[in-house]
Amino acid sequence: MKIMVVGGGGREHAIIKKLKESDKVSKIYALPGNGGMAQDAECIAIGAKEIDKIRDFAINEKIDFAVVAPDDPLVLGAVDALEGAGIPCFGPKANAAIIEGSKVFSKNLMKKYNIPTAEYEVFSDLDAALKYLETAPIPTVIKADGLALGKGVIIAQTREEAMDAVRSMMEDRIFGDSGNNVVIEEFLTGPEVSVLSFTDGETVIPMVSSMDHKRAKDNDKGLNTGGMGTIAPNPYYTKAIAEECMEKIFRPTVDAMNKEGRTFKGCLYFGLMLTEKGPKVIEYNCRFGDPETQVVLPLLESDLFEIMQHTANGTLKDAEVKFANKSACCVVMASDGYPQKYDSGFEITMPADKNIYVAGAKLDGEKLLTAGGRVLGVTETGDTLKAAIDAAYTTVKSVKFDNAYYRNDIGQKALAALK
Repeated sequence: MKIMVVGGGGREHAIIKKLKESDKVSKIYALPGNGGMAQDAECIAIGAKEIDKIRDFAINEKIDFAVVAPDDPLVLGAVDALEGAGIPCFGPKANAAIIEGSKVFSKNLMKKYNIPTAEYEVFSDLDAALKYLETAPIPTVIKADGLALGKGVIIAQTREEAMDAVRSMMEDRIFGDSGNNVVIEEFLTGPEVSVLSFTDGETVIPMVSSMDHKRAKDNDKGLNTGGMGTIAPNPYYTKAIAEECMEKIFRPTVDAMNKEGRTFKGCLYFGLMLTEKGPKVIEYNCRFGDPETQVVLPLLESDLFEIMQHTANGTLKDAEVKFANKSACCVVMASDGYPQKYDSGFEITMPADKNIYVAGAKLDGEKLLTAGGRVLGVTETGDTLKAAIDAAYTTVKSVKFDNAYYRNDIGQKALAALK
């Protein structure tokens, strides 16, 4: 079958590599893809938000199945357009993707259906938000309502920081229309867990849990990024907590979306905080996380394409979804200076026989050059978490490009938890 994957980052590369393992898949296109994916898929120069061009390409090439991976095209209705043209898709329609597209929607959904989350208030008026912050508990969390490339959340440690954050979103409009409304919410503490799940709107099958490392520098210092590395499984996520999450969060969320007439099909991502009062939802994503996908999919032993077909067809209960009883570690190699100013255009050399997922790179003739902040993710698996971490850092040393930067402590917090 001919498959089309929309997106061009490390997450999409991980999805493509896993889809390639299926004997049902004969050809994969990536729209737009990137230079580092060219070994695994035919890259087509159509942007992930060019919905009409994506649909037309799928029709003209007689695509049998499409995977829409990033948040923007999902929220913009790529699945609606493709399914409207008769092309089966993995991913939610726009009216379900709103669970990530609007923080106000998702917080109100959780309140309405008693799904545990942080206490919050919503503001569309700057003065009202500033007045509320005069007496709000500090630290507090400020969130832009809409999509903001994963950067629309600010944890304010002081009242002044909180007010500056609100002004930057609502007055300076650093995230454009995403800052028309802001959510100001309670600051929660506890270990964070990411759980991706397959769902067809009826059946919910959680994948192996993971732990993301968002800060740019070692020991969780530095600025927030799109993710500097991940490990799986997350040692804080015990069997008992998994059962509680299914009963109080996962199942109720899918049921709530059905009741709202917004049936969710695809990958529903649960960002959780394990607080003293139990697990609570920090955020939902309407798609595979990045870089969580880069550790979760290498542990998947079942056929990803078959699972995606079952999800799209509403027959997920019939799918085999099995994960290896192993661990995985992904170390993100970035351009030094990310997430702020950085130089790129440097040649990359790397081993061909490793799980290396390319995010920010371009082809210049035969050469692969850096072309982004997060350049690639190096993933290794092992029988233990320590073995996976050690293997990942060994492989990192075999990848070369000027200006390379990576954290040296990915997985150390998880190792400490295991002790």
